[in-house]
Amino acid sequence: MYIEDISIVNYKNLKDVKVGFSSRLNCLIGNNGAGKTNLMDAVYYLSFCKSFFNSIDQLNINHEESYFMLSGNYQRLDSVENITCGLQSGQKKQFKRNSKVYKKLMKHIGLLPLVMISPSDTSLILGGSDERRKFMDGVISQYNQNYLDDLLKYNRALLQRNNLLKQFASGQPFDSELLAVWDHRLVEYGNRIHAERKEFIEKLIPVFQKYYTFISQGNEQVGLIHHSDLYENNFSSLLNDALAKDRMVQYTTAGIHKDELVFNIDKYPIKKMGSQGQNKTYLVALKLAQYDFIKEISGMKPMLLLDDIFDKLDRHRVEQIVKVVSGEAFGQIFITDTNREHLDSIIKKMNTDFRIFHVDSGTIEPFV
Repeated sequence: MYIEDISIVNYKNLKDVKVGFSSRLNCLIGNNGAGKTNLMDAVYYLSFCKSFFNSIDQLNINHEESYFMLSGNYQRLDSVENITCGLQSGQKKQFKRNSKVYKKLMKHIGLLPLVMISPSDTSLILGGSDERRKFMDGVISQYNQNYLDDLLKYNRALLQRNNLLKQFASGQPFDSELLAVWDHRLVEYGNRIHAERKEFIEKLIPVFQKYYTFISQGNEQVGLIHHSDLYENNFSSLLNDALAKDRMVQYTTAGIHKDELVFNIDKYPIKKMGSQGQNKTYLVALKLAQYDFIKEISGMKPMLLLDDIFDKLDRHRVEQIVKVVSGEAFGQIFITDTNREHLDSIIKKMNTDFRIFHVDSGTIEPFV
């Protein structure tokens, strides 16, 4: 599966862009702030109905305009797909698949599998546990819409339970039967979410370790551990046991919303012990394992977007990454860089069909 071309109007600094792509390798060269990452983000948006970088849709509209439009044509399995998105300031965005409007955007997730690796991924290591849960949820949701539905329902039930705990604390009489309604829903959805996360992590770990070992050439050993109270406890019992504490702090302290992923290097937390190069290697290996996982489930090669990922990596690790992604296991790839010589060396090593684009102040032109 790959994107053939994209049309962009008023998306960040890309005011009027139309560009066709190679089905294999696409290189974007330009200075920082020119718009390379914005093009990648537009491709990402068409897959996920949201920006990789800005959770507030309105912030993606060019500051001089009141709307943006995105349109992409794809080769997917044996069919051609046209996906369009429009957002008018102050209104809800609208997604269309082959001119038919989606009633629910979640129905689109997973249609166009994609993996993006960006400098902002450092939040997976340096950020809070919610960042790592989002990683798990984002991957699983790409291929399992029932999981995404359970996750949305779980979060709504969690919000209702937390609101109820606040009401009890503010003087409303305690109502155990009403609380039990939300407990039951949390348990129903939470158990299913836990089972999916457990299976995902078990499959991800060996693939992730394989990629890290290859890129680092065996110089370090890495680990990935999923911590969840549900491994050793019944969820209903957890909620009951935590009720007194929950009423005191006025929110739900036990459940799958407290899960954590622990990232280790040589048995120590990579957050504390990892160098910049090791952190970058860890993230690339994690995302490549994600790529393999989605490919196996979907039966399609996802698009792979590599945004400025070679910074902080030594020459040997860059070469190892290029060796991996140039293989037949990968499909369409986008790479951004500020250094033309750097890109030329990568292209030479990949030995595949490619297109190079020069990006400057929101304009994108192919090199002839």
